[in-house]
Amino acid sequence: MTVTGGVLQAVPALPTAADTAVRLLARGDDEPPVTLPRDPAREAARRELSKQMYHENDPSWLQRALETFWDWVDDLLGAASTATPGGALGLVVIVVAVLAVAAALWWRLGTPRRRPVTVPALFDDRPRSAAEHRAAAEAHAAQGHWNQAVQERMRAVVRALEERALLDPRPGRTADEAAAEAGRALPAHTDRLRTAARDFDDVTYGGRTASEGTYRRLAALDGDLERAKPALAGTHPDARQGATG
Repeated sequence: MTVTGGVLQAVPALPTAADTAVRLLARGDDEPPVTLPRDPAREAARRELSKQMYHENDPSWLQRALETFWDWVDDLLGAASTATPGGALGLVVIVVAVLAVAAALWWRLGTPRRRPVTVPALFDDRPRSAAEHRAAAEAHAAQGHWNQAVQERMRAVVRALEERALLDPRPGRTADEAAAEAGRALPAHTDRLRTAARDFDDVTYGGRTASEGTYRRLAALDGDLERAKPALAGTHPDARQGATG
Protein backbone atom coordinates (compact mmCIF):
# COMPACT_ATOMS: atom_id res chain seq x y z
CA MET A 1 0.00 0.00 0.00
CA THR A 2 1.13 3.65 -0.72
CA VAL A 3 0.03 6.98 0.65
CA THR A 4 -0.85 9.64 -1.91
CA GLY A 5 -2.30 12.86 -0.66
CA GLY A 6 -3.40 11.14 2.50
CA VAL A 7 -5.31 8.42 0.59
CA LEU A 8 -4.28 4.89 0.81
CA GLN A 9 -4.14 3.03 -2.57
CA ALA A 10 -3.83 -0.76 -3.05
CA VAL A 11 -1.03 -2.05 -5.33
CA PRO A 12 -1.85 -5.19 -7.27
CA ALA A 13 0.03 -8.20 -5.95
CA LEU A 14 2.55 -9.98 -8.16
CA PRO A 15 1.23 -13.17 -9.70
CA THR A 16 2.27 -16.32 -7.90
CA ALA A 17 3.36 -19.57 -9.45
CA ALA A 18 0.00 -21.17 -8.61
CA ASP A 19 -1.89 -18.49 -10.42
CA THR A 20 0.30 -18.94 -13.45
CA ALA A 21 -0.42 -22.72 -13.53
CA VAL A 22 -4.16 -22.17 -13.23
CA ARG A 23 -4.14 -19.71 -16.09
CA LEU A 24 -2.15 -22.10 -18.26
CA LEU A 25 -4.59 -24.97 -17.60
CA ALA A 26 -7.60 -22.80 -18.23
CA ARG A 27 -6.19 -21.55 -21.47
CA GLY A 28 -8.52 -23.84 -23.47
CA ASP A 29 -6.02 -24.77 -26.19
CA ASP A 30 -6.86 -27.89 -28.24
CA GLU A 31 -3.32 -29.19 -28.09
CA PRO A 32 -2.71 -31.42 -25.02
CA PRO A 33 0.10 -30.48 -22.71
CA VAL A 34 2.05 -33.68 -23.55
CA THR A 35 2.02 -35.42 -26.94
CA LEU A 36 3.69 -38.63 -28.32
CA PRO A 37 4.61 -39.36 -31.93
CA ARG A 38 2.33 -41.89 -33.72
CA ASP A 39 4.74 -44.85 -34.09
CA PRO A 40 5.91 -44.92 -30.45
CA ALA A 41 2.27 -44.65 -29.35
CA ARG A 42 1.29 -47.63 -31.52
CA GLU A 43 4.19 -49.68 -30.17
CA ALA A 44 3.23 -48.82 -26.59
CA ALA A 45 -0.37 -49.90 -27.24
CA ARG A 46 0.83 -53.16 -28.80
CA ARG A 47 3.00 -53.96 -25.78
CA GLU A 48 0.13 -53.22 -23.46
CA LEU A 49 -2.36 -55.42 -25.34
CA SER A 50 0.13 -58.28 -25.55
CA LYS A 51 0.01 -58.78 -21.80
CA GLN A 52 -1.43 -62.11 -20.61
CA MET A 53 -4.26 -60.46 -18.67
CA TYR A 54 -5.92 -59.47 -21.94
CA HIS A 55 -5.79 -63.01 -23.45
CA GLU A 56 -6.94 -65.29 -20.63
CA ASN A 57 -10.26 -66.10 -22.36
CA ASP A 58 -8.92 -66.44 -25.94
CA PRO A 59 -9.68 -69.79 -27.71
CA SER A 60 -6.85 -72.31 -27.95
CA TRP A 61 -5.06 -73.06 -31.22
CA LEU A 62 -6.99 -76.33 -31.52
CA GLN A 63 -10.32 -74.53 -31.19
CA ARG A 64 -9.24 -72.01 -33.82
CA ALA A 65 -8.13 -74.81 -36.16
CA LEU A 66 -11.44 -76.65 -35.72
CA GLU A 67 -13.41 -73.50 -36.35
CA THR A 68 -11.42 -72.89 -39.54
CA PHE A 69 -11.96 -76.49 -40.67
CA TRP A 70 -15.71 -76.46 -40.08
CA ASP A 71 -15.99 -73.11 -41.83
CA TRP A 72 -14.23 -74.69 -44.82
CA VAL A 73 -16.55 -77.73 -44.75
CA ASP A 74 -19.59 -75.46 -44.54
CA ASP A 75 -18.39 -73.43 -47.51
CA LEU A 76 -17.66 -76.62 -49.47
CA LEU A 77 -21.09 -78.12 -48.78
CA GLY A 78 -22.74 -74.85 -49.59
CA ALA A 79 -20.98 -74.67 -52.94
CA ALA A 80 -21.79 -78.34 -53.67
CA SER A 81 -25.46 -77.91 -52.79
CA THR A 82 -25.80 -75.03 -55.25
CA ALA A 83 -24.15 -77.07 -58.02
CA THR A 84 -26.08 -80.30 -57.32
CA PRO A 85 -29.50 -80.87 -58.92
CA GLY A 86 -32.09 -80.60 -56.18
CA GLY A 87 -29.90 -78.45 -53.96
CA ALA A 88 -29.11 -79.67 -50.47
CA LEU A 89 -31.52 -82.62 -50.77
CA GLY A 90 -29.81 -83.79 -53.94
CA LEU A 91 -26.42 -83.55 -52.23
CA VAL A 92 -27.66 -85.70 -49.33
CA VAL A 93 -28.97 -88.32 -51.76
CA ILE A 94 -25.61 -88.46 -53.57
CA VAL A 95 -23.68 -88.80 -50.30
CA VAL A 96 -25.97 -91.62 -49.12
CA ALA A 97 -25.58 -93.40 -52.46
CA VAL A 98 -21.78 -93.18 -52.29
CA LEU A 99 -21.77 -94.54 -48.74
CA ALA A 100 -24.06 -97.39 -49.78
CA VAL A 101 -21.76 -98.35 -52.66
CA ALA A 102 -18.71 -98.21 -50.37
CA ALA A 103 -20.46 -100.42 -47.80
CA ALA A 104 -21.45 -102.93 -50.49
CA LEU A 105 -17.88 -103.13 -51.80
CA TRP A 106 -16.50 -103.55 -48.29
CA TRP A 107 -19.00 -106.34 -47.57
CA ARG A 108 -18.24 -108.09 -50.85
CA LEU A 109 -14.48 -107.69 -50.96
CA GLY A 110 -13.66 -107.53 -47.27
CA THR A 111 -11.12 -105.31 -45.60
CA PRO A 112 -8.45 -104.38 -48.14
CA ARG A 113 -4.99 -105.54 -47.22
CA ARG A 114 -1.70 -105.21 -48.98
CA ARG A 115 -0.76 -108.51 -50.56
CA PRO A 116 2.83 -109.51 -49.92
CA VAL A 117 5.20 -109.30 -52.86
CA THR A 118 6.46 -112.84 -52.22
CA VAL A 119 3.77 -115.38 -51.37
CA PRO A 120 4.75 -117.64 -48.45
CA ALA A 121 4.98 -121.39 -48.92
CA LEU A 122 1.94 -123.60 -48.74
CA PHE A 123 3.24 -125.80 -45.91
CA ASP A 124 4.94 -124.96 -42.64
CA ASP A 125 8.19 -126.44 -41.40
CA ARG A 126 6.63 -129.54 -39.85
CA PRO A 127 5.61 -132.04 -42.55
CA ARG A 128 2.28 -133.81 -42.11
CA SER A 129 0.47 -136.42 -44.13
CA ALA A 130 -2.64 -135.78 -46.21
CA ALA A 131 -4.71 -137.68 -43.66
CA GLU A 132 -3.46 -135.43 -40.86
CA HIS A 133 -4.33 -132.32 -42.85
CA ARG A 134 -7.81 -133.69 -43.59
CA ALA A 135 -8.38 -134.44 -39.92
CA ALA A 136 -7.32 -130.92 -38.96
CA ALA A 137 -9.60 -129.47 -41.64
CA GLU A 138 -12.60 -131.42 -40.39
CA ALA A 139 -11.89 -130.35 -36.81
CA HIS A 140 -11.89 -126.69 -37.85
CA ALA A 141 -15.04 -127.17 -39.92
CA ALA A 142 -16.85 -128.73 -36.97
CA GLN A 143 -16.19 -125.52 -35.01
CA GLY A 144 -17.16 -123.25 -37.90
CA HIS A 145 -13.60 -122.01 -38.42
CA TRP A 146 -13.88 -121.95 -42.20
CA ASN A 147 -10.68 -120.05 -42.94
CA GLN A 148 -8.53 -122.62 -41.14
CA ALA A 149 -10.61 -125.47 -42.60
CA VAL A 150 -9.99 -124.22 -46.16
CA GLN A 151 -6.27 -123.84 -45.51
CA GLU A 152 -5.88 -127.34 -44.10
CA ARG A 153 -8.00 -128.92 -46.85
CA MET A 154 -5.91 -127.31 -49.58
CA ARG A 155 -2.78 -128.64 -47.89
CA ALA A 156 -4.39 -132.08 -47.80
CA VAL A 157 -5.08 -131.88 -51.55
CA VAL A 158 -1.48 -131.01 -52.39
CA ARG A 159 0.02 -133.50 -49.93
CA ALA A 160 -2.17 -136.27 -51.35
CA LEU A 161 -0.92 -135.51 -54.87
CA GLU A 162 2.65 -135.65 -53.59
CA GLU A 163 1.98 -138.98 -51.89
CA ARG A 164 0.64 -140.35 -55.21
CA ALA A 165 3.79 -139.07 -56.98
CA LEU A 166 1.67 -136.76 -59.16
CA LEU A 167 3.62 -133.87 -57.68
CA ASP A 168 7.26 -133.86 -56.67
CA PRO A 169 7.67 -132.99 -52.99
CA ARG A 170 9.19 -129.54 -53.05
CA PRO A 171 9.61 -127.23 -50.06
CA GLY A 172 8.48 -123.67 -50.64
CA ARG A 173 5.80 -124.50 -53.19
CA THR A 174 2.87 -122.06 -53.25
CA ALA A 175 -0.78 -122.96 -53.77
CA ASP A 176 -0.80 -121.42 -57.25
CA GLU A 177 2.27 -123.37 -58.28
CA ALA A 178 0.81 -126.61 -56.94
CA ALA A 179 -2.47 -126.03 -58.81
CA ALA A 180 -0.64 -125.34 -62.08
CA GLU A 181 1.56 -128.44 -61.77
CA ALA A 182 -1.35 -130.67 -60.74
CA GLY A 183 -3.42 -129.36 -63.63
CA ARG A 184 -0.89 -130.80 -66.07
CA ALA A 185 -1.22 -134.24 -64.48
CA LEU A 186 -5.02 -134.00 -64.04
CA PRO A 187 -6.18 -131.65 -66.82
CA ALA A 188 -9.86 -132.40 -66.25
CA HIS A 189 -9.61 -130.65 -62.87
CA THR A 190 -7.45 -127.68 -63.89
CA ASP A 191 -10.13 -125.03 -63.36
CA ARG A 192 -11.19 -126.41 -59.99
CA LEU A 193 -7.58 -126.58 -58.83
CA ARG A 194 -7.04 -122.94 -59.79
CA THR A 195 -10.21 -121.93 -57.95
CA ALA A 196 -9.06 -123.84 -54.86
CA ALA A 197 -5.67 -122.12 -54.94
CA ARG A 198 -7.35 -118.72 -55.30
CA ASP A 199 -9.62 -119.47 -52.32
CA PHE A 200 -6.59 -120.47 -50.27
CA ASP A 201 -4.74 -117.26 -51.16
CA ASP A 202 -7.79 -115.09 -50.46
CA VAL A 203 -8.26 -116.35 -46.91
CA THR A 204 -4.55 -116.68 -46.12
CA TYR A 205 -3.10 -113.50 -47.61
CA GLY A 206 -6.01 -111.42 -48.91
CA GLY A 207 -7.94 -110.87 -45.70
CA ARG A 208 -11.10 -112.57 -47.02
CA THR A 209 -13.44 -114.71 -44.94
CA ALA A 210 -14.24 -118.20 -46.19
CA SER A 211 -17.71 -119.68 -46.04
CA GLU A 212 -18.98 -123.19 -45.49
CA GLY A 213 -19.68 -123.43 -49.21
CA THR A 214 -16.05 -122.67 -50.01
CA TYR A 215 -14.90 -125.46 -47.74
CA ARG A 216 -17.45 -127.99 -49.04
CA ARG A 217 -16.41 -127.24 -52.63
CA LEU A 218 -12.76 -127.84 -51.75
CA ALA A 219 -13.58 -131.04 -49.86
CA ALA A 220 -15.47 -132.33 -52.90
CA LEU A 221 -12.45 -131.58 -55.09
CA ASP A 222 -10.24 -133.48 -52.66
CA GLY A 223 -12.47 -136.53 -52.96
CA ASP A 224 -12.64 -136.36 -56.76
CA LEU A 225 -8.87 -136.05 -57.05
CA GLU A 226 -8.46 -139.17 -54.92
CA ARG A 227 -10.41 -141.13 -57.55
CA ALA A 228 -8.97 -139.36 -60.60
CA LYS A 229 -6.45 -141.08 -62.83
CA PRO A 230 -3.55 -139.08 -64.21
CA ALA A 231 -3.38 -138.33 -67.90
CA LEU A 232 -0.89 -140.26 -69.99
CA ALA A 233 1.87 -138.21 -71.55
CA GLY A 234 1.07 -137.20 -75.14
CA THR A 235 -2.64 -138.03 -74.85
CA HIS A 236 -5.00 -135.34 -76.09
CA PRO A 237 -7.76 -134.39 -73.62
CA ASP A 238 -10.50 -135.05 -76.23
CA ALA A 239 -9.14 -138.54 -76.83
CA ARG A 240 -9.15 -139.27 -73.12
CA GLN A 241 -12.73 -138.09 -72.81
CA GLY A 242 -13.75 -140.34 -75.70
CA ALA A 243 -11.98 -143.29 -74.13
CA THR A 244 -13.65 -142.81 -70.78
CA GLY A 245 -17.05 -141.89 -72.25
